[in-house]
Amino acid sequence: MTFQTKRAILKTLALAALLAVGSAQAAGKYVLISHAPDSDSWWNTIKNAVKQAGEDYDVTVDYRNPPNGDLADMARLIEQAAAQGYDGVIVTIADFNVLQGAIKKVTDKKIPVITINSGTTEQSEKLGALMHVGQPEYEAGKGAGERAKAAGIKSFLCVNHYATNPASFDRCRGFAEAIGADFKKSTIDSGDDPTGIESKVSAYLRQNPGTQAVLTLGPTSAHPTLKALEKGGLKGKIWFATFDLSDEIGRAIKDGSIQFGIDQQPYLQGYIPVAVMATMKSMKSADLNAVAAAVKANPKTQKRFDEYGLAPAYGARHIGSGPGFVTKDTLPKVEKYAGQYR
Repeated sequence: MTFQTKRAILKTLALAALLAVGSAQAAGKYVLISHAPDSDSWWNTIKNAVKQAGEDYDVTVDYRNPPNGDLADMARLIEQAAAQGYDGVIVTIADFNVLQGAIKKVTDKKIPVITINSGTTEQSEKLGALMHVGQPEYEAGKGAGERAKAAGIKSFLCVNHYATNPASFDRCRGFAEAIGADFKKSTIDSGDDPTGIESKVSAYLRQNPGTQAVLTLGPTSAHPTLKALEKGGLKGKIWFATFDLSDEIGRAIKDGSIQFGIDQQPYLQGYIPVAVMATMKSMKSADLNAVAAAVKANPKTQKRFDEYGLAPAYGARHIGSGPGFVTKDTLPKVEKYAGQYR
């Protein structure tokens, strides 16, 4: 073997080593910590998004949640993440007061945080997060209420299956204020047990026979509410809207039992934070505008969003994922992926 040949081989090996190091540096390990109990199937869409984003951006992403939805357990999961050397933490602001101390342990270690789903952009900024990806809940509830008001609705029942999350009440309050109803008298803490929800909805409607409409906050409460209405002879007769989508909700929209689903495009809440953090790490840049532009231009990202009919609202700092109103007319565009990617 000649000296030149040996030198060429060594250069090739050195280049391969550099590329390997660069790839390792670009890769990362992230965690998404939600407040959702194991029983909440709505989060399957976000789990799918996290998995796909990890594959598209060649990073590892873990999903963690308190099995029973206990926020003290969630805070402990966040504290554990702070000690486990993650390159970034994605977290819901299920309760600002309960979680702020745990999140501070993450930011104190200079670990990037992106908040999603629950909470507000103001809370996200107070927590020191890079950005918030989610749906403004009060505005979403108010938008639904304005549609109800146009249909002549003046009274309603809000079925809150996750009242442990203060942000959930913003949905009910926005709807109530739009139609001029008493927010507190119109809202029940239904819990998340299907049998319990069905029973409580039936009881409320028996005690308040003049109730004109029902608003549920997701499939967990929508499905048993549909059963309660059917058993009470009210299915298709009482004005009904819900947050989020599922196969069953899609069928009810199609047959007119539900007026519309308020779609917060949860897939974006799982996918975008991973994409942003991975891109930020690979670019070695803290310029959110540049990072967001790179994510937006990424062909894999664009392919996912186009395929599933998703449209994020890129802002100066935060990224909106909703609300969108899925009606009988627009349902065919999204029902194919309901419960999976929508």
